[in-house]
Amino acid sequence: MTLLVTGGAGFIGSNFVLDWFAQSDEPIVNLDALTYAGNLQNLAALQGHAAHTFVRGDIGDRPLLDRLLAEHQPRAVLHFAAESHVDRSIHGPGAFIKTNVEGTFTLLEATRAYWSALRGAAREDFRFHHVSTDEVYGSLAPSAPAFTETHPYEPNSPYSASKAASDHLVRAWHHTYGLPVVTTNCSNNYGPYHFPEKLIPLMIVNALAAKPLPIYGDGQQVRDWLYVTDHATAIRAVLAGGQLGETYNVGGWNEKTNKEIVLTICALLDELAPSAEGPYTRLITHVKDRPGHDRRYAIDAGKIERELGWRPAETFDSGIRKTVQWYLANKDWVANVQSGGYRDWVATNYSVR
Repeated sequence: MTLLVTGGAGFIGSNFVLDWFAQSDEPIVNLDALTYAGNLQNLAALQGHAAHTFVRGDIGDRPLLDRLLAEHQPRAVLHFAAESHVDRSIHGPGAFIKTNVEGTFTLLEATRAYWSALRGAAREDFRFHHVSTDEVYGSLAPSAPAFTETHPYEPNSPYSASKAASDHLVRAWHHTYGLPVVTTNCSNNYGPYHFPEKLIPLMIVNALAAKPLPIYGDGQQVRDWLYVTDHATAIRAVLAGGQLGETYNVGGWNEKTNKEIVLTICALLDELAPSAEGPYTRLITHVKDRPGHDRRYAIDAGKIERELGWRPAETFDSGIRKTVQWYLANKDWVANVQSGGYRDWVATNYSVR
């Protein structure tokens, strides 16, 4: 019994792997290309763990996929690997098409060939779990109902369009070839090991460095926030009991504006790591909004609760406190990921705003 996890050194993937081994001794083969967002330091606690096999490689490498599937005979493939940042997709959409569309296609084809050769219970029990995002649904009006699994796809950025395409490929491989798939579409994750290009870690890291806290536009963009360990438990639930071909939305029931998020972080840092220069809100700076910025996302996670009994364990207040505390306790991790490439990205994305 083994799982093949793609993207297991990234933010969500590594948190899933760590949570898995906190609950189970079933082996994981962890395939990650170690791009800027993939970090083996996220998995340092598993060094020497007999059940964790790390392989550096690309989901677009078909011979590698074929070899790993044949050698390890996994009972499931959990597909986390993705380019996942809207701003990066605006500046360089090609990488998102290559990984999220072409890479997913290659992984599906390798998995289909492997699954087709299985027999008996191994074939019956096999699963391909595709991890996706709520951004495929587009933008909601302020008073509109939250996204359900039947909401039409209306992606508005190169990132969300590439993830929507991957969702459609997964669905088609189920309906055309019978590949046993499940899909989860999650809301905004936050928590430990989050690369500091995303809103929450960027605000924490910048505040501690006394750098500006850039808020796009008026800061009233609304997102639903999901603590990353809650996401891991949801994936476990869907892997164990999700119905084949079905999609499950995973959310935290926490709608917050971006400005609320930044103010909350500032208040927590004022409490936990006060600055001699005064309240951290002094660093807030409104910058030009990004192109095509969706105004509101909101997830209705009722289906996964009704069918599988899953609800998030963390409130936003408990999750954001744990997150700030983690970054305060892990400054070496932050320093190590702030490479020249990361600084170049910050300059590209914010210098003209």
